[in-house]
Amino acid sequence: MNSKSLIFIGTIIGSTLGGYIPTLWGADAFSFSSIIFSSLGAILGIYIGFKLSND
Repeated sequence: MNSKSLIFIGTIIGSTLGGYIPTLWGADAFSFSSIIFSSLGAILGIYIGFKLSND
């Protein structure tokens, strides 16, 4: 798989899962904590996609 594809997929999955985490403790899906966790999930997804593409 192409490295750009892996990084893109990691970004999508990471931001989606990160944005969902605050709903587990009752926060709204469009809250500030959801935006923060979505950003952190996207960064983690980019990192994992980059690492997978280099192996």
